[in-house]
Amino acid sequence: MNGRHKGRSGWKRVWNALFYSLDGFAAAFKHEDAFRFEVILALILIPLALHMHVSGIGRALMVASVLLVLVIELLNTAIEAATDRISLDDHVLAKRAKDMGSAAVMLSLIDVPVVWFLVAFG
Repeated sequence: MNGRHKGRSGWKRVWNALFYSLDGFAAAFKHEDAFRFEVILALILIPLALHMHVSGIGRALMVASVLLVLVIELLNTAIEAATDRISLDDHVLAKRAKDMGSAAVMLSLIDVPVVWFLVAFG
């Protein structure tokens, strides 16, 4: 980034940040199979949640649980990219960082059916 936001404020900064975010989303979609799969699931599950006969809070929780997977996957991908940028050598701390990111993704994936079950049947 090299300080691309430095000296910018207000709407110009927000506008630029939007495009950096879209670039990140596009890069994850292009380079990460897991992210593509999770986006496809989100495109199925979010409309399904919005059409279910549950409370508004229930719908919000269902949608949020799906979006959380995407957020955690993006963060995990960022951790992996930064770690690989530093070094591709095997290192105990690099492995730990990557494994922790993977664990976070796994927990977010477990969260989806748990939330959906509790909303639907709880």
